[in-house]
Amino acid sequence: MIAIAHLVATLCYLGAAALAAAPFARPVRVSVRWVTLTLAAGTTAHIVALVGLARTGAAPPLTGLGPALSFAALALAGTLLVVELLAREASLTLLVAPLAAIVTIAATTVGLVPAVEPPEIRGPWFVAHIALSFIGIAGLGTAAAAGTMYLVQRRELRSRRFGALFRLFPPLQTLDRVNHGAVIAAWIGLTLGITIGAAYAVTYRQNDTAEIVWGTAAWLGATILALGRIARGWQARRAAIASGAAFAAVIALWIVVRLTVRGSGDFL
Repeated sequence: MIAIAHLVATLCYLGAAALAAAPFARPVRVSVRWVTLTLAAGTTAHIVALVGLARTGAAPPLTGLGPALSFAALALAGTLLVVELLAREASLTLLVAPLAAIVTIAATTVGLVPAVEPPEIRGPWFVAHIALSFIGIAGLGTAAAAGTMYLVQRRELRSRRFGALFRLFPPLQTLDRVNHGAVIAAWIGLTLGITIGAAYAVTYRQNDTAEIVWGTAAWLGATILALGRIARGWQARRAAIASGAAFAAVIALWIVVRLTVRGSGDFL
């Protein structure tokens, strides 16, 4: 059931992206309703998969590389669904939904095997630490996607090319608002996640240098973006470039840590 639910989620994410890309094939209006319904079906199947994993495993479905990747994909898809519903758009689905599908495929490929922790150090605070951290990363990914689309749309306007991209993408103001909101959500999620994680590590003496370095780097990236938008008044173009660079740096650092550090943590 777990594998089938992951497959259904993957197909729904790809299906939502295909629906959002329909205007590239023919001049039709994107059905936001059908895109969001497909995304909702995918996230529902994904939740069912993780619930099933929690019931069959000896640990929450957030520990171990496979389960952690699966939850990261769910966080991406869930964040995307909320953003698309609030913005009443479906354009971000073009970038984020395929990414969620790829991460889900990666999770099932590496194996959905939770890391077993001693019972005394498992609990709701540990789960909250991981969940909030991944929600923060999903916020960064959403901000980067909105920023990338902003730069593409801005280039289309400046070059006066009003093709399929121009018809499909939302106005620049909408993309900028999504970027702004996602940056703030990323900062809140990472701040809460790291704070809970620090308290957890002190209480149970569970210190992992790789997790600390990566988590701190992600939090610093989100903090710089949030301060730039709120305190420094960054313009939309600068914020779009910075959010894309920050997310790329966080992902690159994660890859480096996974490749160079063995035993680099339960969810890293």
